[in-house]
Amino acid sequence: MAGRRAARRSALFLLYQWDVTGQPLASLFEGDVDEYASALAEHVLERADELDERITAAAEGWTAARLGVVERNVLRIAVEELDGDEVPDDVAINEAVELAKRYASDDAARLVNGILARIAREKVA
Repeated sequence: MAGRRAARRSALFLLYQWDVTGQPLASLFEGDVDEYASALAEHVLERADELDERITAAAEGWTAARLGVVERNVLRIAVEELDGDEVPDDVAINEAVELAKRYASDDAARLVNGILARIAREKVA
């Protein structure tokens, strides 16, 4: 689990840099990047527009574009993991909340938790 946790942080940093600079993701890799982190970041980048639409639909009045860069990318990573079968939903949500709390704020963590809870409920329905 610690390996995936570190990989999520790496993916978040890569996506943050991409989102802020607009540079190609591959140009942001420095040194050895964990395989899970690079694959996760690449999948999120490929689906960014789709993920943002889902985040916006679940955000109740907020658009993904209005969210902070950290929150937006934490949510993108979590939704990507919710859509996959490798990570249990509760782990994806809890890890996203922890990332938001660590790199943004407690308010961001609550926002992320609320949005992801709505997306997870839609997934079950």
